[in-house]
Amino acid sequence: MSRRLGVFAILILVLFAAVATQSANIQYFRAPALDASVQNPRNLQTGNEYPRGEIVAADGTVLAKSVPATSGYYPFTRVYPLGSLTSGLVGFASPSYGTWALEAEYNQYLIAHAQPPQSFVQVLSPTSAADTVTLTLQPSLERVAARALAGHQGAAVVLDPRSGAVLAMYSNPTYDPAPLESSSFTVEEKAWKTDVTNNSFGFPPLGNLAIQQTFPPGSTFKIVTTSAVVAKKPSLFSKSYPVAATIHLPDSNKTLSNYAFESCGGDITQMLPPSCDQGYALIGLDLGGKILSETANSFGFNSVPPIDLPGAQASSFPSAGSFLYNKPGLAYSAIGQQNVRASALQMALVAAAVADGGTIMTPHLLNYVSGPDGSTVTRFRDKPWKTPLTTSQAARIVPLMQDVARYGTAAGVFPSWADAGAKTGTSQVGNAAQSTDDWMIAFAPATNPTIAVATVIPDQVTSATGASVAGPVMRCLVEGALSLQAGRPASGTATTCPS
Repeated sequence: MSRRLGVFAILILVLFAAVATQSANIQYFRAPALDASVQNPRNLQTGNEYPRGEIVAADGTVLAKSVPATSGYYPFTRVYPLGSLTSGLVGFASPSYGTWALEAEYNQYLIAHAQPPQSFVQVLSPTSAADTVTLTLQPSLERVAARALAGHQGAAVVLDPRSGAVLAMYSNPTYDPAPLESSSFTVEEKAWKTDVTNNSFGFPPLGNLAIQQTFPPGSTFKIVTTSAVVAKKPSLFSKSYPVAATIHLPDSNKTLSNYAFESCGGDITQMLPPSCDQGYALIGLDLGGKILSETANSFGFNSVPPIDLPGAQASSFPSAGSFLYNKPGLAYSAIGQQNVRASALQMALVAAAVADGGTIMTPHLLNYVSGPDGSTVTRFRDKPWKTPLTTSQAARIVPLMQDVARYGTAAGVFPSWADAGAKTGTSQVGNAAQSTDDWMIAFAPATNPTIAVATVIPDQVTSATGASVAGPVMRCLVEGALSLQAGRPASGTATTCPS
């Protein structure tokens, strides 16, 4: 009997220790995360019973605010003055479905919370209020992107390469956040089901195509391949490759041809402007899988970009080992095909790396958070994310990208005063290459870049190219961003842009 009691006592102690450990874990170690969680009922209740803080654009435009409700259970409702134009970034704060995007990312500041006491009375009776979140986003550039895409599915990202600040990030399809703020659950539920499951565009509207979807980057990836040469095997920079329309890939019966079966070759300075596929495929074979994979990773491939938005996806480049017995795959990967995939944000960061002297700054939408009294609560501190190139190495690539814009595949896209550097991309996709994903990346002005841009328009006809499809969108964004920085309106600056 005493032995059984002893075992029972030990079991009780073990169970007590387990309960105590879990209690300590929840009360102390996980408390901050649980307290800030968007699924915390207290946060949901606080967010609906008290006004949330405003989300404000760089130019002072209010993107989200709380107003007194005219019906329903809760005294306040959330409104989004720019609607679907910025909903992919701002998100929503739904009574039933919680928060998303920036509303979720900065929820701890946007919900009403205890403020520092300003008097003895407030020490005894603390006041609660919400903060204001101010962004780097320029709504006028968002409008330029939306008008230039003209209803096509796609994405555009505009960064300041010097700081990583996101000046514009527009994706289509998008969605109207207003029904998700409805006092009627039936209206909310219908909107939720539509926004999450509607794939009429190929992608659900609730997603942010610029950061959550990846596509074969095509020839825009040649900037990474060029960087691999410059940084890790510079002897290949001046190597001359044979002029040909088609090459045979090693260890296979496969061939690779340039666009429209055009002949091309020479060294890198001669092959990047016309975007010579077969020449760059041979460069990839000379570099080898290890160097190419390491370089892709140094630009951020296979890593999730640390942007202050939920749901960002990593771009992908195959491992070095996957090329060991797959030389054709290495050749195709060097030109951004095969299993290479990238988001619009990732390719904007590639352009930004060259523009900023080899450094990729952390991309961000937050500028600063201010309290109810106007004081600064916190401010985003610019910091590097990756450094794939040295300043001198990046400087060797800048003129090559300028040549692409001057007389290469992007010729005629930019006005001469923009002094842009660029790279186009056209990826054949589908089992029979029945469509294309069309790209362009750029920075300007090349002598002192203040903007880096990427745009992707997927699922186009086979005759489409990066220059013909993505080019007009790029022109609008580059002209608009540079005009805005010069103190002029961003809209209506390019004669080819819709007003």
